[in-house]
Order: sequence, then C-alpha cells, then structure tokens
Amino acid sequence: MNIENQQRNPVLLIHGIDDTRAVFQKMAVHLVLQGWSVYSLDLVPNNGNVGLDKLAKQVADYVTATFAPEQCLDLVGFSMGGIVSRYYVQRLGGIKRIQRFITISSPHNGTVVAYGSWRPGCVQMRPESIFLKDLNSDAEMLKQLNFTSIWTPYDLMIVPANSSQMSVGREVIVPVALHPWMLTDPRSLAVVKAALVEPIELPLLKKGSSQ
Repeated sequence: MNIENQQRNPVLLIHGIDDTRAVFQKMAVHLVLQGWSVYSLDLVPNNGNVGLDKLAKQVADYVTATFAPEQCLDLVGFSMGGIVSRYYVQRLGGIKRIQRFITISSPHNGTVVAYGSWRPGCVQMRPESIFLKDLNSDAEMLKQLNFTSIWTPYDLMIVPANSSQMSVGREVIVPVALHPWMLTDPRSLAVVKAALVEPIELPLLKKGSSQ
C-alpha cells in the first residue's frame, strides 16, 4: 500500500467563484487520509473581476513554482475552477503534465446565472460565450487525459444543470440538492477518489515519471 501511495500523483484543487481554497477543507482532509498529497491556491480576485484566462495563468505559475518540471499531477476544479482548469490544460500547457482531470459542477456550456453580472469572468461563463466556444472547439484534446465530469441535476448555480456535461471523458451524476454540497457529500468524495485511482493509459505514462 505504501508503494501505491508513493506512486499517486499530487492532487491540485481549484476553487470556484467567490470561494477560496478553504471550500475544499473536507475533501482535502479526506484525500490526505487516503494517502494523497493535496495542494490548492487562492485565485485572486475570486469574484469574476478578471477573465478566467488570467486566473488560469495563476494556476500555471503555481504549478511551475511548486512542482518539479517532471512531476505529473491530478487536477480537480470546482464550478468556475473547472473552467479555469480547462484553460490551463488546453491553452497553457497543462495537458503535458496533468494525468487525471476532474471537474465538479462546472459550466462547460455556460450558465444563465452568469447573465447577472458584467464582470469579465462572468461574461465568459455565459452560454455561447466566445470564451467557452473556443475551449469547446477542441475539447477532444481532453481525451489525452483521464477526464471526469461530476454534476448534480439539482444545481441552481449551473443552469441548466446539464451544462456540466461534456462530449468527452466520463460523466458521473451525483444527485445532491445544492451546488456547494458537491464538495462535501460522501457520494461526491467517493467519485473523486475513484477517479483519482483510475489507471492511466500507457500512452499517458510517457508524459511523466510515474515509475
């Protein structure tokens, strides 16, 4: 079991709008107890005042500063954090070092709730936004990763809730009642754990040093 734990990638958690890394407290503790090394950062500002591409640059800088260049990672993004993470993976080179990528209740196809604000990050999360159309235009590249989208049909922040669906990867529906509960419900935690132990396909092993 110790060998298995040593081979596990560090897990990087990316929070959503108006959140901080503290929102992952229960999940982080759960994963640490299961043998993972868990990392997170506070995106600044966290309220949509800057574009998600700018926040993704913070993720890229954090990864560069925190991990050795050859270290592969697993990435978990919640809500807006899932879209920030996608930009990092798809546009800032993250595809080269992320092996498992999990989004939780992320508006991959936008949310009408974002029409409530003209802040740049919120505009980018509107349905049919130029930003999301661009990311979705080559979402096929996520097939290079073990990608999982987790969402609840009862989400009142991601409207419609099935905006969290993607045309690639694995989809898991966890029927919890509220958006934030997706980070604390035992069913969600179990799905995240299962996705993080999913074997990596052999072609992906060439990207990193998981020996």
